[in-house]
Amino acid sequence: MKILLIRLRRTGDIVLTTPAVAALRTACPGAFLTYVVEEPYARLVREHPDLDGALILDRKSGRRGIFDLVREIRRGKYDAVLDFHGGPKASFLTLLSGARTRVGYAVKYRRFLYNRRVSRAGAEGPIHSAANHLNLVKALGVDVLHAPPLTLPEAAAEEKENVERLMKETGRGKKVVLHIGAGNRFRDWGVGNIVRLIGLIDGLPGVRVVLAGGPEDGKAEEEIRGRAARPIPSLVGKVNLIELRECIGRSDLFVGPDSGPMHIAASTPTPIVAVFGPTLPAHFAPWQARAVIVQSDLDCRPCRQRKCVTGDYRCLSAVTPEQVFDACRSFLR
Repeated sequence: MKILLIRLRRTGDIVLTTPAVAALRTACPGAFLTYVVEEPYARLVREHPDLDGALILDRKSGRRGIFDLVREIRRGKYDAVLDFHGGPKASFLTLLSGARTRVGYAVKYRRFLYNRRVSRAGAEGPIHSAANHLNLVKALGVDVLHAPPLTLPEAAAEEKENVERLMKETGRGKKVVLHIGAGNRFRDWGVGNIVRLIGLIDGLPGVRVVLAGGPEDGKAEEEIRGRAARPIPSLVGKVNLIELRECIGRSDLFVGPDSGPMHIAASTPTPIVAVFGPTLPAHFAPWQARAVIVQSDLDCRPCRQRKCVTGDYRCLSAVTPEQVFDACRSFLR
């Protein structure tokens, strides 16, 4: 049996599909599993232990790239497609795949594209995103006996060498990987809060903060390091997603917002302190991880992250560095 799995963008969303992938592999050990992903996130699925192949969509290729991908999918003659995404592009690929069985979410305007549909809403309350993906596997007719953990590919030898060098440069002592990035304004805790938190953690003997983020976080990195009381080592823009996982796995604590790196951290044994703003932990908490969540209890949560109804992003501004530091201390004693 050949099964195609689709999840376009972004890091955390892809990571949260891996329990479903593992459940599918356990139930169907002889199946050929291929994952469709966009280029910036391809390393999350390449050489994944539960996958047999990956099809990569280059977002810069436009319509031509999409139709080339459709032709490649149809040549694969897949028996079933699981659309973990549900967006317009992913549902389009599912429809044109040629697969007899098309499994997806019962989303408005696109539910008719699937012949097996799963609701994202739970009758008894919110459903975690990873659990939702497991429900898609069940809709395929597969028994899921338990909920697997998150799994990602192991770092290659050259990636481990890069991590080894970078971690040596951070110095000795306990390491706290602090993710300074934010997917949008609604998840941006602010440079001032980050600098204050670094100052508090620096007061703990033998503990070092290490900044993490992508190339787009360079400006925030520069400001944070400029305002910090002492030099702060940084991984910003220096590691890929699997190297970041390796760095987190070698550290004592991960701290950051609800983000892709937070979910990468949840695939390691390293404990997590997560700052939640507009999203709810019921949907996106670190999956099966040792974690403390710091959040504010507001009636406007959750929101669709298009317009802040209060105009001041208070879901995040109400979370203080002292609250986050208190959560960190329990893991750093």
